[in-house]
Amino acid sequence: MTPLVVLAVAIAGGLGAVARLVLDGVLRSRAPVSFPLGTTAINVTGSFVLGLVTALALGHGLPPEWRAILGTGFIGGYTTFSTASYEAVRLAQQRQYRAALLTGVGMMFLALGAAGLGLWLGGLAVAPTPPAPSTTL
Repeated sequence: MTPLVVLAVAIAGGLGAVARLVLDGVLRSRAPVSFPLGTTAINVTGSFVLGLVTALALGHGLPPEWRAILGTGFIGGYTTFSTASYEAVRLAQQRQYRAALLTGVGMMFLALGAAGLGLWLGGLAVAPTPPAPSTTL
C-alpha cells in the first residue's frame, strides 16, 4: 500500500467520523431519549453501505485501494461499535435493561441484516457472469 493510499484512507476516515458526529448530533437534538438512536442509525446505515460497496466493488472489479479508502476509511470512521458497546453498558448500569439489550443485541442483528441487504442489492446491480460454454457434446 502506497503512502498516498494510506493518506487517502486517513482522510476518508476523518470524513466518516465527521459525518457520524453530525448525524448523531442531529438525531440527538430531534429525539432526546436515553436510547442511543444516533449510534444505532449510524451502525445500521454504515453496515448497509459497506455491504453495498463491497458487492459493487467485487462485481465491478474496484481496485483494492478504493475498497480500502471507502470501506476501511470512510465507513470505518463512520461506524462505531465501540460506542454502541459503551452505551449498552451505560444503560445496564442505569438499570435500563431493555434498552441495554436492544442496544447490544438488537443493533447487531439490525446491522447484520443491513449488511446482507446491501450485499444483495449490490449484487443485483452487477450483471451476472454468463456461464462458460460447454465443451462436451
